Amino acid sequence: MSTLAHTMMTAARSADSGLASPGELDRYPYAEAPVTERLGAPSWDGSDPELGRVGRRAAGSRGRGLHGQLVQQLGQMIVSGDLGADRPLVPEEIGQRFEVSRTVVRESLRVLEAKGLVSARPNVGTRVRPVSDWNLLDPDIIEWRAFGPQRDNQRRELSELRWTIEPLAARLAAGHGREDIQQRLSDMVEIMSHALGQGDALTFSRADAEFHALLIQVAGNRMLEHLSGIVSSALQVSGGPVTGCDRPTDASLGHHARIVDALGAGDGAAAEAAMRQLLIVHPEVERVVPAPREH
Repeated sequence: MSTLAHTMMTAARSADSGLASPGELDRYPYAEAPVTERLGAPSWDGSDPELGRVGRRAAGSRGRGLHGQLVQQLGQMIVSGDLGADRPLVPEEIGQRFEVSRTVVRESLRVLEAKGLVSARPNVGTRVRPVSDWNLLDPDIIEWRAFGPQRDNQRRELSELRWTIEPLAARLAAGHGREDIQQRLSDMVEIMSHALGQGDALTFSRADAEFHALLIQVAGNRMLEHLSGIVSSALQVSGGPVTGCDRPTDASLGHHARIVDALGAGDGAAAEAAMRQLLIVHPEVERVVPAPREH
């Protein structure tokens, strides 16, 4: 096993046990481990009964401290429909119920406004915006939708986007031969192979995410690269032990290896075909996109 594979597998086990990961993994865009200490669920009695149904999932906040947790709580409530469109959000009441300062509430609402979830207007206050106004490509909103009532639609939509983005990225990547990226992609396949043999789904998923991010990066299209966050989010919410969906398989590993071989040969058509086959491996995609016909 290579040094990189050993480091990555050790780091994954450390993260799973709650220990800090080595510095190399700090830059990876993976979801954080579940937070054990979070804001208490408020009762929000009286005129606001809907606001009491909060934080039913132990999803990790992307932020830090009370601010990040409040964004997570309110975001989940809005996306799940617990706070319907045009619902007024009173900062003073939020602060009292969640026992946080006005500054924390104000900054949290600003984050949600930037995501298109709420709007603040003079003499009107802060209100929940309709789904049509949300930034549906925002990683947080993708995560909240994927673990909420809209989970099936979110995962289907992500699968359809992957089917559109990644085969093209694979074809383009074959025309941009970079030995350093080629080696890194090969390393990821090696890591996935060792992880599969040891039943280490966490390490497999991390190497998988790195593989797909690198592939889009080497495609040489900045607009595609801008969409790489969608793929990372899709990988985080569509498979693995957390969602009970797909598990790492020999077939998936084989398709990854064929993509690397096609890139090395500069064969864009073969790289695209291998990527399409890889996406079909996932049950979520197979229900959306039919397998290509054999001629």
